[in-house]
Amino acid sequence: MPLLEHLAEFRKRMTRAVLFIGLFALVGWFFYDPIVDQLTLPICDLAEIRRTGSTECGNLFVGGVLGPLNLKIKVALITGVILSAPFWLYQFWAFIAPGLHNREKRYSIGFISVATPFFAMGVALGYFILPLAVKVLLGFTPSSLDNLVRFDEYLDFVLRLILVFGVAFELPVILVSLNLIGLVSGKAMIKPWRAAVFGIFFFTAALTPTGDPLTMGALALPLTVLYFGACGLSMILDRRKKNRVSTIADDVAEEIEAPAPIDES
Repeated sequence: MPLLEHLAEFRKRMTRAVLFIGLFALVGWFFYDPIVDQLTLPICDLAEIRRTGSTECGNLFVGGVLGPLNLKIKVALITGVILSAPFWLYQFWAFIAPGLHNREKRYSIGFISVATPFFAMGVALGYFILPLAVKVLLGFTPSSLDNLVRFDEYLDFVLRLILVFGVAFELPVILVSLNLIGLVSGKAMIKPWRAAVFGIFFFTAALTPTGDPLTMGALALPLTVLYFGACGLSMILDRRKKNRVSTIADDVAEEIEAPAPIDES
């Protein structure tokens, strides 16, 4: 396909993706209040904040004249990107699929179908940990002071937390995918397990926006279990590959040597 046709196809796919995001952003715009209520539950449920705050949700506030409008637009766009993810991901897939071989297409579809639920599980765990993380962090506020929490900063904190959990849960999917394409074996994965576990705890401590031991442990422990699970599954797949190769080798007929010429003398 010529370059101009590639650019035209890319523009068409991008336009469709933006339209889908815009349509679902309208959902976020009209359901703005319920979405905000759901996001503020971790703070609203904390008795410590409710006692000291000037509203039922403590000291959450929006600053500036344009602050409420900017916040509503931000929540609407984030909602649009999340809800329209299957549609704009399909547009991305439709753009790159013509350049892939059949085997690459099968691997890509398998990766997406497995990676999506793992990402959703990570996001769900992050949202479950969110109230505990908020409680721990706000617990450092001195009793003589009020903690004024800007809602836009709180929203960024929530997004970072759940995205870190969601992306981190892709670790086993990536490891098994590398095994399937033959880049790394199960034994090679499990051999440096001590360093791998240390690396998991180190990177979770660096990536989690809270930095508290509770949130770090809530992410590092499931990741460690998923790491060992990915290693075990990779070793099973390696064993199956080995058995399949040996079976094929046994079924191949041995080459029959040509008969020796008859000596007529």
